[in-house]
Amino acid sequence: MSDGDQHRAPGLELGEAKPRIPVALEGAIGAAIMAALALITFANVLARYFTNASIAFTEEYSVALMVIMTLVGSAAAFGADRHIRMTFFTEKLSRPVARRIEQAVLAASFAVFAAIAYLGALYVWDEYRFEVLSPGLGVPQWQYTVWMPLLAVLICLRILGRMWRVLRSG
Repeated sequence: MSDGDQHRAPGLELGEAKPRIPVALEGAIGAAIMAALALITFANVLARYFTNASIAFTEEYSVALMVIMTLVGSAAAFGADRHIRMTFFTEKLSRPVARRIEQAVLAASFAVFAAIAYLGALYVWDEYRFEVLSPGLGVPQWQYTVWMPLLAVLICLRILGRMWRVLRSG
């Protein structure tokens, strides 16, 4: 048993291949974001301890990094077939039926993230067009929100890749 098999989430075993682009890419991005969050938070704690003043930018950057990390984690979950699902009934069904249900779940997930990408892009455009500034630092707000539609597209690509692998395995 390889290390990847040992950490496989319980769920449908539909016999599909591994993703072409390894999920470790999202894992590395997530680790880098976690390191940045830890450093920012530690610097803020030190500043508060020694000066009784907070570093103002930490909250804005921390929130933006947490949103980015959540979306990157979602892409990794879909790519590695570890996304949230209820498998109580589908594990008891035959493989062809379970495969069709998995395709329907993935199609619904794709629709949600495609809507997030589209509406998020409209939102970013409005923030850019109306020159909305962030409340803490006064930087253009679109610099924070542009990651939402971009990473939603990444999630959509991961979902399409998973759909393709499930389809080919049948």
